[in-house]
This record gives sequence, structure tokens and C-alpha cells, in this order.
Amino acid sequence: DTMRRVVRQSKFRHVFGQAVKNDQCYDDIRVSRVTWDSSFCAVNPRFVAIIVDASGGGAFLVLPLHKTGRIDKSYPTVCGHTGPVLDIDWCPHNDQVIASGSEDCTVMVWQIPENGLTLSLTEPVVVLEGHSKRVGIVAWHPTARNVLLSAGCDNAIIIWNVGTGEALINLDDMHVDMIYNVSWNRNGSLICTASKDKKVRVIDPRKQEIVAEKEKTHEGARPMRAIFLADGNIFTTGFSRMSERQLALWNPKNMEEPIALHEMDTSNGVLLPFYDPDTNIIYLCGKGDSSIRYFEITDESPYVHYLNTFSSKEPQRGMGFMPKRGLDVNKCEIARFFKLHERKCEPIIMTVPRKSDLFQDDLYPDTAGPEAALEAEEWFEGKNADPLLISLKHGYIPGKNRDLKVVKKNILDNKPAGNKKSDLVNAPKKAADASNSQNDAKLDEILKELKSIKDTISNQDERISKLEQQIAKIAD
Repeated sequence: DTMRRVVRQSKFRHVFGQAVKNDQCYDDIRVSRVTWDSSFCAVNPRFVAIIVDASGGGAFLVLPLHKTGRIDKSYPTVCGHTGPVLDIDWCPHNDQVIASGSEDCTVMVWQIPENGLTLSLTEPVVVLEGHSKRVGIVAWHPTARNVLLSAGCDNAIIIWNVGTGEALINLDDMHVDMIYNVSWNRNGSLICTASKDKKVRVIDPRKQEIVAEKEKTHEGARPMRAIFLADGNIFTTGFSRMSERQLALWNPKNMEEPIALHEMDTSNGVLLPFYDPDTNIIYLCGKGDSSIRYFEITDESPYVHYLNTFSSKEPQRGMGFMPKRGLDVNKCEIARFFKLHERKCEPIIMTVPRKSDLFQDDLYPDTAGPEAALEAEEWFEGKNADPLLISLKHGYIPGKNRDLKVVKKNILDNKPAGNKKSDLVNAPKKAADASNSQNDAKLDEILKELKSIKDTISNQDERISKLEQQIAKIAD
């Protein structure tokens, strides 16, 4: 035992990556050619969304996961933007709601029909206008319902209440240069940003103040990325002065020196990090690379442990990352990527080989479920909450999603000033409570009727089978 183990033990040492067969890919898709470093793809347990080339405007495809094979040229798209779409993000609390940011300076939020599109969708549920330049980043709040962040080339970050269509927080004086990416922390109380001025900033959006920042996080001039990890540390990717790709780990309470800094290679593609908080694995997908490298983050030196690389022949134009609840736990699948090629989207499945067929609870701790922990108003008033977790022991069965309703406040209806803010917040709540209880009563009624019909049917079934038996006896 005195000898230090040379090979660190980890259940993820042998993660096995495999591309699916050709007939399980999505073919004949004209992936967007916009020069923008977003992932161009967003997935959830129901749909895969891909930003595509569109003449005279911006569009993206939304395909039900099972709709593999060749996608017809005339397949409907989501096409309400007047300029190219730069970023898309599925709502974590409703698998039919997706947000898009575009060169036309707007953010749009869309409701996708339960079984996918049969006609092209041109009418968003709400258009969010507030940016003066193109919007390159959209990111939903991880735990509060209907809270959406957008960042534009006007160097501003706006946080919206989608339920009312209002911009509630505008951070327009914190960045002097282009924002490369924005990441929420686990409970959505802080954001971190990477910017062209080589700074990483940690911001408290509700207090509108910078909590921590680091200059020259990476010395190189090429784009960086910064994301929050579950323990509150920050993981960054960037370039050294010699244009080598780097990754680093930082503690926001002391940004002087990184906890860890690793040089990787001299490729020039931006490294997009995808993080799984349940396993603490980070997958790095370089734009234009043909590989996915993965690392485990632990609290023992060297903190960022290289695990392995999945390599393929084709370079990737973009990448989607499935949330944990969309994975197949029976096959010990711990990650699924949707890799964009020039003309197709290819799922790549990462598994941890196990001999047993039983549920592997060490691979699947409880994970963030689709229920929001807070309402938008509660979060804006200062409350925080961790994600509500669900067990994947019996797999994840998507439930029914409620439609996104946007209640725009009528400015003309505002009562005279002297009104307390809390009244304004509570009024829609009371109305919502009343309509909720009406809905509940209606739902009970329908369920009762449904049950009585089912009972009748099963009684009739029994009667039919008895009569059939009698006929059979007589016939014999």
C-alpha cells in the first residue's frame, strides 16, 4: 500500500463511445453555415433541434427523436426569425418549449406540438425585444420556471420573465467586449461569463454586481468558454499565448491562480465543454475536431483527470448533449451526443460496460427532473432553490407538459403609483390560483368519467367472453 497507485481507479476509465448505425442517423439536413461558435444543436428526451441553412431568414428543424433516416426537403421548420438563428436552447421544465436567438436582434420562444411539426411554425409564443445587436446566446434558468437569459453582440445580458414577456434584469455595463458564453450555476443564483477581453466574470444577476473576475484567464486571443460545475468551481477552455488549447479549473473565491491548468494540443477549433453534474465528467468537443475528449473532475490532485477520447473520421460542425433523463439506463448509457456533420446528425452513445442487468445506482444518482423548483416571480424576489431531483431507476417516462401561457401586462391598466410591488406580483398569482383550481376540478371530472367508461368496457369484455364460451360449448 506504500506504493502510490499509478493508475487512478475510476468507474469511468472504460467509458465506451459508439456511433449509431446509419439508419439511426438524421440524414439530408443542411446544417447552418453561419460562422458562430454555438453548438447549433439542442436535444431533450422528445426532440432534436438543429439550426439549418435558410434562404431569406433564419430557421431550425425540430425532429421527434424517432424520426431518423432521410429528412425530406419539404419537412416543416421553425422559421419566424428574419435573420439567421445563432443559438437554441430547450426549456429544462417543458420539453415542448424552445428559445432561439438570432441575428435579427430578437429572442423568440416557441411551443412545439406534442408529436412534432406537421406545418412550418412561424408564430412564436412570445418575441423578446431588447437587444440592439444580434443575439448569440440563449440559456434557460436551471431551476426557476420561465426565466430566460440572452446575451447579444451589444455586450448586454438580459434576463426575461417569459411568462409576462418582460425584461426584468438588464446587465449592459459589465462587459466591454463580446461575450463568448454564459453559464448558470447549479441553483441559478450566479452566472459566469467568458468574454473577448480574456476575462472570466462571476456575476450576481439580481444584485447586478460582479462577485469575482479573472483577467487573462487564458493568454491566447481565440475564444474561451467558462462553465459552472456542481460544486461551484469554474471550468474554462481557451488558448495559450502559443495558440495551444488549454483547460483550467478555478475557485471563484480565489481567482489568483487556477486549481489546475492543462495544455492539450495546437488545433484551432474552439473547445465546447459539455458537463454532467451527476458523474462530474466534462466532455470537450472541438468545433472542426473529429474527437470528443472526456475528463473526470475530482477533489484530489491533479483535479482534472483525462479519461479517454472518442474518435471518428468526420469533423463535427456542432453538437447536442442529451439531458440525463433522456438516456437508456438499461444499457448503462451515461451520455449521448448528437454530432452535426455537413449534411447529417449522428447520435453517439457513451456507455460504461457492466456485466449485470440490474439498475446501476452508482452511475445514476438522482438527477434533475423536469419540474421547476421556483416560479419566476419567486426567483426575481430573491429566492434560490436547487433542482428537484428524480430517480431513473425505472427509466424516465415523459409526462404531459402544460402549454406555455404568456400574460402580457397591460401598461394602461396600471393602478396609480402608491401601489406596492407585492400587490402587482400577487394579483396574477391569485388569478392563476383560481384558474388552477377550476382546471383541477375539471380534470377530476374528466378522470372520473374516463374511469367509469373504462369500467363499463371491462364489464362488457367479461360479458362478451362468457357469451363466446357459451357459443363454443353449444357448437361443440
